[in-house]
Amino acid sequence: MNVVAFHGSPRAGGNTDILLNETLKAVDPSKHTILLFRLNQMDIKPCQNCGGCDETGICVIQDAMGEIYDAIRKADRIILASPIFFFSLSAQTKIMIDRCQAFWCEKYLLQRSLNSGPHVRKGLLLLVGGMKSEIGAKCGDATAKAFFRSISISEHETLSFLGVDAKAAINDHPSALKQGFEAGLRLMRLDSPS
Repeated sequence: MNVVAFHGSPRAGGNTDILLNETLKAVDPSKHTILLFRLNQMDIKPCQNCGGCDETGICVIQDAMGEIYDAIRKADRIILASPIFFFSLSAQTKIMIDRCQAFWCEKYLLQRSLNSGPHVRKGLLLLVGGMKSEIGAKCGDATAKAFFRSISISEHETLSFLGVDAKAAINDHPSALKQGFEAGLRLMRLDSPS
């Protein structure tokens, strides 16, 4: 299977990075392809709401999103990992999601969903936030749900860890890394398309 992971934190070696890496340990690289995008290091312009993709499903902006579009089309599993900033996904994550308006147009305006390969497409959302309030996780999950549905992923699991703020503090969480690994195992279970 093709596994695509998006690291949406600006902080290398931080909580989101650690959790994502632990989750990816559940993916056997001898059996599956893993493609990791570190969004903070990529040149991705924001969506201009120009309507350029309305009739084609293809974004008119030429930048690093081209590589992401190709990866999403070929993906069997997608992992989206983001810190929670101001009750939402990080800017790095959101800019990528907004540029998936092209997929939304392709699916809902042009009535062309992404073709599923031999496996049912599935998603996993990983969220880490310093605040203890659930609203950030709920808002982040709502945005991720719209993203996943636009790229023809009808089901995704969400893991959120709140009250985890200091760099690498997730290492001290009693179960976060274990839960991340186990979520990775569940994500990789094989299912046939219905």
